[in-house]
Amino acid sequence: MLDNIPYLPYAISAFIGIGLAAATGFRVFLPMFAVSLASYMGWIPMNESFQWLSGLPTLITTGIATIVEILAYYIPYVDHLLDTLSVPLATVAGSVMFASQFADIGTFPQWALALIAGGGTAAAISSGFAGTRAASTATTGGLGNSVVATTETAGAGIMSFLAMAAPFIAFICAIILLVVVLVLGRKIWKKFRNFNSDRSAKTIDVEVVERKNLE
Repeated sequence: MLDNIPYLPYAISAFIGIGLAAATGFRVFLPMFAVSLASYMGWIPMNESFQWLSGLPTLITTGIATIVEILAYYIPYVDHLLDTLSVPLATVAGSVMFASQFADIGTFPQWALALIAGGGTAAAISSGFAGTRAASTATTGGLGNSVVATTETAGAGIMSFLAMAAPFIAFICAIILLVVVLVLGRKIWKKFRNFNSDRSAKTIDVEVVERKNLE
């Protein structure tokens, strides 16, 4: 019965692509490893243009990269370095994950949709969590960064699983995530900016007092 619904395969592909793109916004390599593992084991089909994702070399490479990426986010200063690279890398990975679901609609529309929908979703979520980490560093001295890192890894794993097992639910979760990132991201940024302003004002006050004492 569902087979008679027009464009249903494209809608499902879009749900899967958006879900995987959202997952790359949390972690770049974990969703790619999940897709590579699932296709290598024959759990999900893979288009001819993206057969390299189901190969053993890709599976091993993305597996190692996933472990390194997850552990690196628990290392001080290294996590900030990764944050500077996470948005462009997530944009590329999100675009690839989305494009892997639309290999039969033509090269131009495939990659145009991938960049806008997949890359845009991944970049937005990645930017939001990079801002959250910056605010965490400023307000907790980096002590809260491990919580943010764990949340990101869990989010990547959950979204990757939902994208392949329950695409519609993954799509809804991705939309909710985008709304949360846009709304809360602004609030976190304002608090972070106010925190820095207050700290600068206190520094200036201390300098004024010290100058008066010297006079």
